[in-house]
Amino acid sequence: MTVRGRKPKPSHLRVLQGNPGHRPIPKDEPRPSATRPSRPQWLLPEAKREWSRVVAELDNLGLLTIVDRATLAAYCQAYGRAVEAEKVLAKSQEGMSYTTNQGQKHPLPEIGIAERAWQLVRAFAAEFGFTPSSRTRLAIPRSEKEPDALEEWMRNGSRN
Repeated sequence: MTVRGRKPKPSHLRVLQGNPGHRPIPKDEPRPSATRPSRPQWLLPEAKREWSRVVAELDNLGLLTIVDRATLAAYCQAYGRAVEAEKVLAKSQEGMSYTTNQGQKHPLPEIGIAERAWQLVRAFAAEFGFTPSSRTRLAIPRSEKEPDALEEWMRNGSRN
């Protein structure tokens, strides 16, 4: 039986978002090790490049844990599969379809592969905060080294 309603939001994301609902944040929520997971060797070449790109940024933001490996690998593999399918489609001599021996036209299988892979990429991307709309829900605290541009202007620029 499935659980109804919205998925519960992890406590660390509620803290980053400022806990807009002002609900108590559980103290006993499991917190996996904030260790960078190793990249699976079975990933497609394009998926390996995507892994390197996103892991570095997620690690910088402190949003990556050791247990995220499988979900992140699934995101990267879906991305790699989508890119591979798009490359095949781009090289197709007949466009987006092929003709069978009986003279019937059918869409290339890579169209379905690409569409499904891009759907998976979008779903996984939202989980990790890779989309513009999912990023708007995060408020990652700036380090003390990063001054806010408006605050800096108000301190120094308004005197000029």
